Amino acid sequence: MTTRTPRNPTAGTGRTRTRTANLSRTALAALAPSVWGTTYIVTTELLPAGHPLFAGLLRSLPAGVIVLALTRTLPRGTWWVRAAVLGVLNIGTFLPLLFVAAQRLPGGVAATLGAVQPLVVAALSVPLLRERLVARRLLWGLTGAAGVGLVVIGPEASLDAVGIAAGLAGAVAMALGVTLTKRWGRPDGVGPTAFTGWQLTAGGLFLLPLTFLVEGTPPPVGTGAALGYLWLGLVGGLLAYSLWFQGIARLPVSSVAPLTLLSPLVAAALGAAVLGQTLGPVQLAGFALSSAAIVAGQLPAPVKASRRLPPSSEEPAPLKEKTVR
Repeated sequence: MTTRTPRNPTAGTGRTRTRTANLSRTALAALAPSVWGTTYIVTTELLPAGHPLFAGLLRSLPAGVIVLALTRTLPRGTWWVRAAVLGVLNIGTFLPLLFVAAQRLPGGVAATLGAVQPLVVAALSVPLLRERLVARRLLWGLTGAAGVGLVVIGPEASLDAVGIAAGLAGAVAMALGVTLTKRWGRPDGVGPTAFTGWQLTAGGLFLLPLTFLVEGTPPPVGTGAALGYLWLGLVGGLLAYSLWFQGIARLPVSSVAPLTLLSPLVAAALGAAVLGQTLGPVQLAGFALSSAAIVAGQLPAPVKASRRLPPSSEEPAPLKEKTVR
């Protein structure tokens, strides 16, 4: 008489809960680059031109100081240095370069340059996270960047050298910041809001002297510009970065990096909806390619089937049934 060994009834439920939790975390993390996609239209339509450092300063320092005042949590030990490094990379360097590229590269070229970030993250993950350089990640990274290019680059696109350099440098800075954030994690007992406040403050303090040395007197701020700075600081800065760093901590970096493709896609969609820009068949094909790259980045890597041992092998076969005499 033979009876099968009963399976663990909670195994399937546990896997389902894990998938649901990861899906929720991914959706929250995806809100960050979606909000950042509004930067392009806010910059061109509301903010005074020619002041990218001032825009980055107002997007970071006020929100960071507010968070520090509310959480009353400061870094300790080596985290003073780590928070400063992450703040300079993710905020102090990335934001002004983003505004420079957005102002000097009409036609969406800035968004395409930013779309190379998943490729840079894949390359940096090899030395910093000890991960293998998987061809699958590179292929989908190239697919996503190509899709963004089809969406936002038109015949009227201007290839300004300074703007291109700023866009590429910003993508590299943010990619390095993302990878180091994953490597260092977050201190025990420190929530994502406080962690974001450290970086916003560090990035803002980095920009403070540069802003006045390079740009001089701040520009006059009207009602529209004030609303734009408020949106970029509280929603695009504090809220978006809190969700972003929380996602980096809880999800694989290979899943988080492709989500940055949402930023140029949202920018293109807002351009069509608000500014009346046309999305033709080429742009729609680009949307499809970029969306496929984002979805592929969330799928687990395929597991290679293990080879069966020949019958003459000394390794016993796994016991699947239990015999009762």
